[in-house]
Amino acid sequence: MTRIQFAIPALAAMVSFSAVAQGQSPSTASDLVDRTIARRAVEAVNWGIPAVNYDRMVQAMIRDAKGDFNQIVYWSGFLDSKNQTLTPNPDTIYFKPFFNTKDVGPIVLEIPPADDGSITGTIMDSWQAALEDVGPAGVDKGKGGKYLILPPDFKGDAPAGYIALPSMTYQGYALLRSIVKSNSDADVAKAVAYGRRIKLYPLSQAANPPKTTFVDAAGIVFDSTIPYDLRFFQSLDRMVQAEPWLERDKVMIDMLKSIAIEKGKPFNPDDRTKPLLEAAAKEAQAWLNLRFDTVFVPYFEGARWAVPAAPGLVETSATFYETPDSYPIDARALTDYWAFSTVKHLGAGQFYLMGSKDRQGQPLEGGSHYRLGRPGECAVVAILVGGGLQP
Repeated sequence: MTRIQFAIPALAAMVSFSAVAQGQSPSTASDLVDRTIARRAVEAVNWGIPAVNYDRMVQAMIRDAKGDFNQIVYWSGFLDSKNQTLTPNPDTIYFKPFFNTKDVGPIVLEIPPADDGSITGTIMDSWQAALEDVGPAGVDKGKGGKYLILPPDFKGDAPAGYIALPSMTYQGYALLRSIVKSNSDADVAKAVAYGRRIKLYPLSQAANPPKTTFVDAAGIVFDSTIPYDLRFFQSLDRMVQAEPWLERDKVMIDMLKSIAIEKGKPFNPDDRTKPLLEAAAKEAQAWLNLRFDTVFVPYFEGARWAVPAAPGLVETSATFYETPDSYPIDARALTDYWAFSTVKHLGAGQFYLMGSKDRQGQPLEGGSHYRLGRPGECAVVAILVGGGLQP
């Protein structure tokens, strides 16, 4: 019989797969329990990344920026290394409204008309599924609009004059980019001022909206990188406790119980389970890293540039990750492993190509210089800035 090789170095010290590889029964009941915890933990990471990615941003908003739900965190200048979100753009002004409808009910997000500026962005639930795009490439078509985010337990009809967005979760956020005409101080200040025209308030106060609270995170270490250790499962537990179970995800209820995450109960894994979870998180990270390096399809034949999204996610970006016959959690996990945010209508307001290897197929290095060129044109020199694929 051919021996099966398992590339799981983090688990090898604790869990032996030799018996299973040889078609034998596990040696002890505890071995079987350990293996169940390990593999279900790996799948929990793969499934839960979008929610954990979101929770890490929430925690950074509260812990680092001293903000809160139903406020707008923004950066009053271009981002630098202190912004430790996953792969943000360095040439735009970011605004992030974080909302929670659990206690206050429907929330209004007002996008200003594109008269003295422009917003490109998307409103998402806590799974980072796109509720709708906004701005000139969104529903308001640059005319501005009042987007009304409805909680999952909302009953009745939305009032007239609003763009109603039913959400399956209470929490969520919007990723909004105030477009900058140039990198001059005057244009940056203008983009900041335009973005501060965004408003966020409960529908219950629409007759006399309170002043929107803006929290400037410029110059603050805003660390929302995803930790692949026990903290990952702590974040996942927070989201399980805070949000209702979605029909599509109920298969995970018993899976998560196996790793000490259960709705209505504290997350308190015992000393035997903790190292298994730690090792499984690192295995999941290695699996994601492998897929990141192999799954993207070149956009041009013979080139190394690719749309940085797995095909399954592209096909479901406008339908909350779902079709009658698909739910691409592998593709979704890969996207939220290295980035944040989804787009409802891909290619309408933003489009990305990504390259991670040189012409010889070797990984790009953050400390090196590379020359970028296009056929028939002069080459330009660019410096690759190191990223955070493996925080």
